[in-house]
Amino acid sequence: MEKKKEIVMSGIRPTGFLHLGNYFGAIRNYVKMQEQFECYFMVADLHSLTTHPDTKELKTNVERVLAENIACGLNPEKAALYCQSHVYETSELYLYLNMLAYKGELEKTVTFKDKVRQHPENVNAGLLTYPVLQTADIIIHKAKYVPVGKDQEQHLEMARNFANRFNHRYGEIFHEPVAYNDNNAALVKVPSLDGAGKMSKSENGMSTLFLSDEDEMIRKKVMKAKTDSGPTQPNTPKPDYIDNIFGLMQLVSAPEVIAKFEADYNNCNIRYGDLKKQLAEDMVNFISPIREKINSILPDKKYLKEVMEMGAEKANKSANATMKLVREAIGLKYY
Repeated sequence: MEKKKEIVMSGIRPTGFLHLGNYFGAIRNYVKMQEQFECYFMVADLHSLTTHPDTKELKTNVERVLAENIACGLNPEKAALYCQSHVYETSELYLYLNMLAYKGELEKTVTFKDKVRQHPENVNAGLLTYPVLQTADIIIHKAKYVPVGKDQEQHLEMARNFANRFNHRYGEIFHEPVAYNDNNAALVKVPSLDGAGKMSKSENGMSTLFLSDEDEMIRKKVMKAKTDSGPTQPNTPKPDYIDNIFGLMQLVSAPEVIAKFEADYNNCNIRYGDLKKQLAEDMVNFISPIREKINSILPDKKYLKEVMEMGAEKANKSANATMKLVREAIGLKYY
């Protein structure tokens, strides 16, 4: 008998364009996971309403996120790639879990405090209860693993608390989800081209390489990366902004190319113009096939609809089975 695969769940917000940081920080790992786990990868369209209430672009953004993820290697035949709003049972579970969540603990959430500071005019209940909906997304599939970044660890801790409270009150239904750590994979932080922090959808667009960027735009962005006049002493430690350029090279350039520029740096005869030109071409070679695939998928509305329907069918099958147990456990089955 075939061993049942463990379940992984993760969400992707349909805001902005995916960039190199998303690829190396998350999507590349999702592509590996779909081979060894039962995966549920969700486009978090309901979550986006907490901060993006204008929905004129929502359908376009959802289609783009699906196309980008498929172009990066996610296979809708292997993983359930679905929209959050297509699984109605999630909203039902969210309601029940809200009865187990307390205002005080939700107000202490770091992301809630950040959003209140950023958007004091839009402090809505959905924003406050964001971790509760996130918990419903995860535990409705009885997921064991959730691949999360540092900024989401508090939410995962809350998800464990809510699952535990439900089990304590109504009986053992849910797993307590844990962060997925692939010990073989180094955690990749993709540095920004301006040397300040990591690549981001919301920060300076010229310092972030998007998977949809045209070749000339990639070259332009890389050539603007900050450099200096170069080291004057052999084997001088690199300043952060130079280290960043070498860090980006590690992602896309051949080992012998990196070794050549490392030697040039250590011998004080590095030419930063050549270094950036090399990085720009290697980035073009890496990004352009993904961009072309995105651009070939996006116009195919029939295919994207089929992907959504197939994902919704898989996700609903899982959610329905869980919610049947939940209603019985709570005592909401009267006949």
